[in-house]
Amino acid sequence: MRKSLGILSILIVAAFFGPASAYEAIVGPTGVLKYDKEKSYGGYTLFAPMINCKTTYLIDMEGNVVHTWESEYTPGAYAMLLPNGNLLRGGVMKKKPAGIGGVGGIVQEIDWDGKVVWEYKMNSPTEVQHHCFTRMPNGNTLILGWEAKTIEEVIAKGRDPKTIPLEVYDMDLYHHEFWVDFVREVDKKGKTVWEWHVWDHIGTGPHQFDINYILPENLGPNYAGFDWSHFNVVEFIPEDDLVLLNSRNFSEFYLIDYKTGKMVYRWGNPSAYGQGKKPSWYDNGDQKVFGSHSATYVGKDRFMVFDNGSERAEGNRSAVVIVDRKTNEIVWEYHANTSQSFYSFRQGAVQMLPNGNVHVTSTHSGHLFEVTEDKKIAWDYVSPVFDNKTQCTAEDGSMPNMMTNMIHRSYRYGADYPGLKNKDLSQKVPLTECPEFYKIYKTESDIN
Repeated sequence: MRKSLGILSILIVAAFFGPASAYEAIVGPTGVLKYDKEKSYGGYTLFAPMINCKTTYLIDMEGNVVHTWESEYTPGAYAMLLPNGNLLRGGVMKKKPAGIGGVGGIVQEIDWDGKVVWEYKMNSPTEVQHHCFTRMPNGNTLILGWEAKTIEEVIAKGRDPKTIPLEVYDMDLYHHEFWVDFVREVDKKGKTVWEWHVWDHIGTGPHQFDINYILPENLGPNYAGFDWSHFNVVEFIPEDDLVLLNSRNFSEFYLIDYKTGKMVYRWGNPSAYGQGKKPSWYDNGDQKVFGSHSATYVGKDRFMVFDNGSERAEGNRSAVVIVDRKTNEIVWEYHANTSQSFYSFRQGAVQMLPNGNVHVTSTHSGHLFEVTEDKKIAWDYVSPVFDNKTQCTAEDGSMPNMMTNMIHRSYRYGADYPGLKNKDLSQKVPLTECPEFYKIYKTESDIN
């Protein structure tokens, strides 16, 4: 067995450092590919594999599992570790009113031992939880939802009837109504204490959402029709009393005043509200990001965004960007030299680490990595969990245009994180019996 693993290690090294000018792997290694202890923030990484997997993993920097949580549901779409040591996790319920990417239906708080200590369901014919959730400093939970609106209601709001499909069949469901984003804040008893609705802010002004801004049909039947706004972020900024939201379809993030409900800032795509130069088939125009996800506040009026770069006029490629709200300018950006090394045409996430490094989740290849401020890779990892089974190499999955080891969002936690205090992390179990690639990894300068 060890002889065969040694041969595999040699083949892997040869694949990495062959004559090709760009790395584009159809078959490549999984697990930890690189670990630079001096440059990395260190700690533990939390992730929930999306495809047919009900396990949430906490791994150390060498890829060993130090803790797991089991759930009744596959992730909808991620999990986060709270300061009290509990897991806050979304779940995908079996019966859903809408077949749209990101639909879930339930958010649960699970203690360290796997017991559900709190949950909130939003899953009815008129509303459903999707994508995101976050715990607020006051102990309440912000939850992103879709609410159903009839075609007649949408036309009354000003939508051009010619752009409305009669019916869309997507994800095994027929759709005859629009699903419009809203945010709900619930307390520990599940009582609604605050809400904000896109529906209340429709119009053509700079602080409104244009109901006739739609994507081309070839991006997906629901995107061009009933899944109109498609938000994928909700985050609370307590120091400014702001709610941060992000729209995949509009390619923008927004700041909402918690007290008044008014939009006070938007960034990413001026053409979404009739400003600036629209993209063309060869020119990005004034649009800054394309199909963006995971907008997050990183302090000092700066916001970080995962720019998927999908359907980007000047060529598809993903990037991480940090924008300064005061100047509206991108002040830092990371993208790989070739899009093959870092590209997720949907989903994806970013997290600013305390030492200034950035933790990135490139969803569709299960690729997690940590990049320094000077754009050096400090840690590189490919999830070995494919369709709830582990394997040592990443091969083309059975799903079209994506791998089956997808991770929607992952988080890095330092060893001193409050949620890990007094927790037993001594049991280190390898996730796979595979070559430990990071131990044999050498840079080009090492080889030369």
